[in-house]
Amino acid sequence: MLTNYNCIAIVYTKMYNIFRKKVDNMASKTANLYIRIEPDVKEKAEIILSKLGISSSNAINMFYNQIILQNGLPFDVKIPNEPLCVDKLSKEEFEEEINKGIRDMNEGNVKSSKEVFDSIKKDYNLWYIAYTFLFKLN
Repeated sequence: MLTNYNCIAIVYTKMYNIFRKKVDNMASKTANLYIRIEPDVKEKAEIILSKLGISSSNAINMFYNQIILQNGLPFDVKIPNEPLCVDKLSKEEFEEEINKGIRDMNEGNVKSSKEVFDSIKKDYNLWYIAYTFLFKLN
């Protein structure tokens, strides 16, 4: 005859066995990965990962799983467009860029200076240039 304690013991034993099988399967299916990475990149990433409660090993495992799910890298890999340089534009190209700006303004496609400089900092990693330019405007 099964009592409440026996039922709890059976359920606990079955759950333990299921957990044990999963752990055993995980341990037998691991592979080592050796990588070289810049020390400052590693340190900065590990600080962020620790705030998220994720180990480097788990983060790399998640990255590899995303590669499989996405059938490629889980982010765009591209060379950013170079900002326009006025010195390299012909007179016609310069006038076309000015006209684009006027059309955007007339259509209401405008951004605040903060949005523009944040975008420059993000897209071109030019925080110093944007910062100094912003203060020259004031």
